[in-house]
Amino acid sequence: MDPLFWPSETNSFRRFTPESLAAIEERIADKKNQQDQAKGKNKDQGVEEDKLTPQLDLKSCKTLPSLYGDIPAELVGEPLEDVDPYYSDHKTFMVINKRRTIFRFTATPALYIFGPFNPVRKAAIKILVHS
Repeated sequence: MDPLFWPSETNSFRRFTPESLAAIEERIADKKNQQDQAKGKNKDQGVEEDKLTPQLDLKSCKTLPSLYGDIPAELVGEPLEDVDPYYSDHKTFMVINKRRTIFRFTATPALYIFGPFNPVRKAAIKILVHS
């Protein structure tokens, strides 16, 4: 990658933390409130909204495009905030392995027991994405 266009200091990857999950839940609540208000105002009008769609190059099980730069070694195999704007209001996070393959997981409790920050679930995810 040419450092003139994308400086190496710029990092678009952030760890998925409880604060990240709280921000996602807040965005979901805001979106729901906006939809309820719009539904109340526009019962008579057939207004269509601009719907976001997932980016095709950021699909699960695909290789991360080189446009996003190199992933730091300490973030390989770790839960990250999703870089796709479509998932900004979905309870999901992504994990990227050494081969730059994208994996997406839900942030809801697995088996109704293991939350996204549970050590057992983190270990299972590391095993699953290990190349």
